[in-house]
Amino acid sequence: MSEFGKITPGMVKELRKIVGENGVIYEDREALDNYSRDESGGDYYAHMPDVVVKPENAEQISKILKFANQERIPITPRGAGSGLAGAAVPIYGGIVISMEKMNAILEIDKTNLVAVAEPGVVTNDLCRRVAEDGLYYAGYPMSVETSFVGGNVATNAGGSKVIKYGNTAHHVLGIEAVLPNGEIVQFGGKRRKDSSGYDITRLLVGSEGTLGIFTKIFLNLIPLPGKTVDLLAPFKDIYTAISNVGPLITESRMLPSAVEFIDDTSVILGSKYNNITLPFQEKAGSYLIIQYEGPDKEELESVYEKAGKALIDGGAMDVFIADNRTNSEKIWRMRRNWLEGIKAFEPHTPTGDVVLPTSEIPKIMDYISKISREYKVQIPVAGHAADGNLHPAPMKPKEMELNEWKALSEEILSKIAMEAAKLGGAVSGEHGIGFLKKELLKETKTKQYEIMKGLKAFFDPNGIMNPGKLF
Repeated sequence: MSEFGKITPGMVKELRKIVGENGVIYEDREALDNYSRDESGGDYYAHMPDVVVKPENAEQISKILKFANQERIPITPRGAGSGLAGAAVPIYGGIVISMEKMNAILEIDKTNLVAVAEPGVVTNDLCRRVAEDGLYYAGYPMSVETSFVGGNVATNAGGSKVIKYGNTAHHVLGIEAVLPNGEIVQFGGKRRKDSSGYDITRLLVGSEGTLGIFTKIFLNLIPLPGKTVDLLAPFKDIYTAISNVGPLITESRMLPSAVEFIDDTSVILGSKYNNITLPFQEKAGSYLIIQYEGPDKEELESVYEKAGKALIDGGAMDVFIADNRTNSEKIWRMRRNWLEGIKAFEPHTPTGDVVLPTSEIPKIMDYISKISREYKVQIPVAGHAADGNLHPAPMKPKEMELNEWKALSEEILSKIAMEAAKLGGAVSGEHGIGFLKKELLKETKTKQYEIMKGLKAFFDPNGIMNPGKLF
């Protein structure tokens, strides 16, 4: 974009005045390269920033944004860089504002059941800290050990527990943000109700750094659930597995905290990577992993007995109960390390992220199989069966050049996303849009897209905030 200003040594000097010498990276290509990419595609999606700035508080961010807005310098906010849609990639260079130093848990309010955290807090650190007080943050995604809370909020991240607790948006009570003009504003707070006009807090959730930068986040807490039990159910095929999700919930009389899906290809690759063998691995076409939470062992036993019967009646080849930490970890390691298990065999494997009604999963899996045959590309799939969120992962054929694969994998994932939208779904369930799916967003959201562009123009008239993302 020609209207953007260019970083000069004099500007860098001003940035150093704001955050200090150690808070700026400039002209160190090796150090800058660490901020040029996220987990979406490695080197071929990377763009170098001109400068990286590491603020320590909202006031410093306010000064940076006032300066950048005046000079029309593009700003890319960055959390842990664990995103999968390119939202943290500085495609126009400019300033990357890294939130790594804003990593404090500011308050655990046990009276109001609220945690107040800075955006650079690692999600699992928050989970462990609140657990010390017998509390639970249920909004975490599968990348709980690496992602930042701010990044989760920026992408409205999901995870395995959405069926019971909802995605990140359901847990955000308030946000303090710095707007593009440098104004520091708080929306929401510790209250759980507010019918006073538009819900700006919810608007900011999922905005991917295009409307402002989060500096303080108010998160809902609940009592620690207590005991858990995990069930592993192998099925002969995908269709039988998915048809069990609704009856499972009805017959067990308790909402599971997770119902995860993983296909046979994923299991074969994952078993080699994790050195784990699952039951019926040579015969099963897919697996469901189900987790229940309850106050005590006796109640959970009653629940998993009902659930196990429902699964067997629905065609499960067997149902395996993991009621201790060792067996549970074995099951969840296979799911949690799903993508790593695939990338161990083909490192250039991108990950799709589509969502659709659970009942439509067999249709999209049929479509994925068709695409796999048509393009002669293996496409393992895993996902969150109970909320209809699937992650297809096309694997590069060994003989294909990277440039050819980049274009082909984008075409494959775009076709799958568009088919999900046609089946009543959306092109992203939890990873966000970034720059990889912005054309799909425009094609599938139509009127909503125009409204979103209008809101973007109101918040950020100079277009400095994460340009090239969403729009």
